[in-house]
Amino acid sequence: MRGTNRSILQLAVPSILANITIPLVGIVDTAIVGHLSSASAIGGIAIGTMLFDLLYWNFGFLRVGTSGLTAQAYGRGDFSECRKILTQSLTVAITAVAFIWAIQWLFVTAVLAVVPCSEEVASVAREYFFVRIWAAPATLSLFTLKGWFIGMQDTKSPMAVDILVNVVNMIASYCLAVYTPLGVIGVAWGTLIAQYSGLLLAGVILAVRYSEVSICRTLTEWRDAMRWSEIKRMMALNGNLFIRSLCFMVVYVGFTSIASQYGDTELAMSSILMKLFMFFSYFIDGFAYAGEALVGKSFGEIRSNGRKKNVTGIVHALFDWSLLMGIIFSFVYAFFGYECIELMTSDPVVLNAFWPYRYWLVAMPIVSALAFMWDGIYVGATAGVQIRNAMIWAAVAFVVFYAATYRFIGIQALYAAYFAHLFARVIYLTVKWRKTESGAIKDL
Repeated sequence: MRGTNRSILQLAVPSILANITIPLVGIVDTAIVGHLSSASAIGGIAIGTMLFDLLYWNFGFLRVGTSGLTAQAYGRGDFSECRKILTQSLTVAITAVAFIWAIQWLFVTAVLAVVPCSEEVASVAREYFFVRIWAAPATLSLFTLKGWFIGMQDTKSPMAVDILVNVVNMIASYCLAVYTPLGVIGVAWGTLIAQYSGLLLAGVILAVRYSEVSICRTLTEWRDAMRWSEIKRMMALNGNLFIRSLCFMVVYVGFTSIASQYGDTELAMSSILMKLFMFFSYFIDGFAYAGEALVGKSFGEIRSNGRKKNVTGIVHALFDWSLLMGIIFSFVYAFFGYECIELMTSDPVVLNAFWPYRYWLVAMPIVSALAFMWDGIYVGATAGVQIRNAMIWAAVAFVVFYAATYRFIGIQALYAAYFAHLFARVIYLTVKWRKTESGAIKDL
């Protein structure tokens, strides 16, 4: 067990360190624009950023699917298969880039048509989008490479890439926005430069640390790797993960959209609480990534030495760590929740609005820790159908619970619905685990 805990921490800690740099980028970008231009520019950059959140969220399967499949191949000691998975995933990523570039104008036009904003805000958002869209090849390739590194039991390389991307983003955005005629659009150019800097570092790591994955060898094997008989498992898994992403959007976009109907104060409070929810996720995601890598590796090892007990031991250890993190954050939010809100707003009206929701904030870490941890474990098992079905049921639970209760308890129904979606995920994935574990072993 001590060895398992050490392996979990070796994989989780680098991911956590990388994740906690992510909020800094948004803070710096907002600060740069806020000091250089008007409210319309701030709103335009915010809308532009949201456009990419909506766009790229749907391609999260590039990281998740690559991670689970690679971890299993690594566990089997099949490094040829590891190389093949990387080739297939990068090909899918570049194909996705071509699709994104083809629909970019339609996408921006459609989203701005339904998002209420002034023409000044929309103009800045369009300009930001049409600059940053040229970073799509780097962004989607990095999704794939990060997933592949994690599958290879390596979270230090993604950590190095993420830190470089975030640091370059902050520096380049500031310099281009402040010291060049680009103005606020320098923020978009800074992001573009940062993404390609990260891709360059990832390529160097690939060439130095994983010399067996050479460009020449990858190109010569590309035709074989892209045969349908070779790629169908990946495409089936990615298809299920894509549906899962759409269901996630139902919950998270729905949460913000519904909150906006209750007025500016309630919208501000819900946004702040969601940021605190997401801050916790930066920590628990590190353990979920460890789950992807270790569970996938263990399933890969089963074929040769039948180490089924090792899978069970890893799952138990992962839940021990996730529950510990959940308890720590619940304690912090219980005793310092108001102070956390104060860090993000000084508006007395918004601060006073916190008290009716404090219990949701305290309960969130433990429940979401279980849901996130199960996600990582199922990704390691490459159980795409179960991951998809869990999120479908979760989205249904969110919609149905809110529709059934909002007339009686108002906006509290929104938070209850959010927790209903978490419980639905936890219950479904818990019930299905035994059958999923046995099925994954048979499929190896």
